[in-house]
Amino acid sequence: MLISDSIPLLWLCWFVLSVAVLVFGYFAISFLPRLPRWLVTGAVAGLLWMPAFFSVPGPQSELGYSGWAPSLVVTAVGFLQHNGGQILFGGALMAIGAVLGMLVTFFIGRRGRHDHDDDDRSGNARNRDSRDDRDVSRQRRESAPARREPSLGR
Repeated sequence: MLISDSIPLLWLCWFVLSVAVLVFGYFAISFLPRLPRWLVTGAVAGLLWMPAFFSVPGPQSELGYSGWAPSLVVTAVGFLQHNGGQILFGGALMAIGAVLGMLVTFFIGRRGRHDHDDDDRSGNARNRDSRDDRDVSRQRRESAPARREPSLGR
């Protein structure tokens, strides 16, 4: 059952919340141009989704608990427990995740841009057709009667 295992539930909640953070963060930095906005979002995604191994010691009668968790959580728990090794390990993995996230978004964006550039170069006739369509639509707008807005009471 999903509720009885805490780690899959942690990952599920973490994924849903991190997607919300990424979407709202992307819109929050909309004042940036598209490429830097995607790079920042990719870096934050890498920070949020990079996994790290952790180990929590238990009492003498039990062995403790270990597993995989988001590196941000591992670093935060290490900070709260004053465990410098865990902070260093989680922080290094977060930095690696940020760089990987930026590289992935950069290469995906670059690949999409090159595909679009190739289409523009090969479609010269299509570009001429779109210019003609724009001229026709501008002429139609200029020859149309003035637009009348609806109003109440008249």
